[in-house]
Amino acid sequence: MNCLHPLKNAILSNILCIFQRNQYRFIKKMSVRDALNAALDEELERDEKVFILGEEVAQYDGAYKITKGLWKKYGDKRLIDTPITESGFCGIAIGAALAGLRPICEFMTFNFSLQAIDRIINGAAKNLYMSAGKFNVPIVFRGPNGNAKGLAAQHSQCFGAWYMSCPGLKVMSPTTSEDYRGCLKTAVRDPDPVVFLESEVLYNTTFPVSDEAMDKDFVIPIGKAKIEKLGKHITLTSHGQGTLYTLRAAEILAKEGIEAEVINLRSLRPLDWETIFKSVSKTHRLMTVELGWPTCGVGSEIVATVMENPVFFQLDAPAIRCTGIDVPMPYAENIEYECIPKDHHIAEFAKKICGISI
Repeated sequence: MNCLHPLKNAILSNILCIFQRNQYRFIKKMSVRDALNAALDEELERDEKVFILGEEVAQYDGAYKITKGLWKKYGDKRLIDTPITESGFCGIAIGAALAGLRPICEFMTFNFSLQAIDRIINGAAKNLYMSAGKFNVPIVFRGPNGNAKGLAAQHSQCFGAWYMSCPGLKVMSPTTSEDYRGCLKTAVRDPDPVVFLESEVLYNTTFPVSDEAMDKDFVIPIGKAKIEKLGKHITLTSHGQGTLYTLRAAEILAKEGIEAEVINLRSLRPLDWETIFKSVSKTHRLMTVELGWPTCGVGSEIVATVMENPVFFQLDAPAIRCTGIDVPMPYAENIEYECIPKDHHIAEFAKKICGISI
């Protein structure tokens, strides 16, 4: 039996070597929650000026466990629990940023950021301009945005369009775990205030993550979209949670012979116009998808800008918006379900644009 051990060891050694040489073939999966937690951990470790403050972010490990384990690792000065006073702790965070630190200000939901809207807009967004470029505000405002399940109107609004309309802010709305990881690292390192919109529904969702994305210096540039699916018949743009519904709609369309190109915007301010225009020039049709309201929405900006540029002449059909219903979000989950566009809604809209009767 002993004579078999060297052979056995050699075989195991060869298997290990093959695995190491071809490691890129093995894709790791990671939840959005873990992607955010790891990114925060690495940025806290990388830069001692970074700290996190908000309600229950420290000893309780965060209301959604995004900051789990970080208080025990970094202590009271880097993870700070605050009273329930968004205006107060948001103002403290902006003051700290002006003093040279890099705060990450967590809102338990972006609906509560309305309590601090004066601080965010007049205290952070406008400061670099009003100081003639002397005082930048390196701060990240992050937390869940939009609807979840049965959270009612006061907790379900999408603030993508609100904040992307404000000069001085950068706005990110990621979808996948790689997006969340790379975008958050970029936001923390950026010299300007960044509004980082997350989805509570996606926190438990797992996505494939490449080896490249696991690097501690992996970042996704602000203003850079990603083409999630190539297509030739219609361009579909979306962001955040809506991107997943759009991808499922693209699968439905593919079964009917319509190849949709799906753009995951990731960044709402600035938008990646180069990617959008190039895609529209190829497909000659455009539909924007978002879970927020139709009036003055993200899609409104995209459609208007396409109309104002030469790419307009590439369109073979009117550009259309597929949005949430123009009402405050209902509490009942079955009604909530019908108030935001799902895959079948998106597919129906897209087929109309492509000239297929339903």
